[in-house]
Amino acid sequence: MLCSLLALACSCADKEIQLAPEDDASQFVNITDVVPDAILEIRYFGTYNFVGTRIDGYLQPTALLTREAADSLKAVSDDLKAMGYRLKIYDAYRPQMGVDHFVRWGKDLADTLMKPYFYPNESKDSLFIKDYIATKSGHSRGSTLDLTLFDMRSEKEVDMGGTFDWFGRESHPDYCGNLETGEYTGGSLTAQQFENRMILRRAMLAHGFKPYDCEWWHFTLKDEPFPDTYFAFPVKEL
Repeated sequence: MLCSLLALACSCADKEIQLAPEDDASQFVNITDVVPDAILEIRYFGTYNFVGTRIDGYLQPTALLTREAADSLKAVSDDLKAMGYRLKIYDAYRPQMGVDHFVRWGKDLADTLMKPYFYPNESKDSLFIKDYIATKSGHSRGSTLDLTLFDMRSEKEVDMGGTFDWFGRESHPDYCGNLETGEYTGGSLTAQQFENRMILRRAMLAHGFKPYDCEWWHFTLKDEPFPDTYFAFPVKEL
């Protein structure tokens, strides 16, 4: 009888630790465990973001990535550190519940609290149409992150000519320049601002990340390990 009870207890314990794929964080790491000098400014843990409130699923102001993406980011960091820069992370892994929060906010057309700061030239009802908001995000697959450069000499964030999460043409990587040649072509960005974007872009591409056409700060590991899994566990220290 005792053996039967022990077997039942073991069986129940085994079932309890069998997580659904989307809830399994075992292949993720804290970015700062791999890139210790990365600066974290996790916008969705605070209120200074396009929604204006903390986003669902962000329990701590930390940043997570798959092991593979974090290792590649370490190589990026090493290259940029030799040039006098550190990485500053705005967002990395984003749980599906956070994406769902964005979607709910996007459908509430009356809530325009942060419009002056992030989308002054866009109507809120256009944000879905222009893919600023979507029901699925590459961030939820664990190998995408949003970041910028920090200048160790000036001890300031590098001037990229625009803020993170600005909804508009000005955020496109090819704004005011030719991405193939790296040539500045003129416009509201200065030549130095465009070059600053290119410094980040070149370093990320050199270590296996691919850019996003609409956001200079957004990169995804080309060979991401979970291309079809949208994870749901919350953002907190692992």
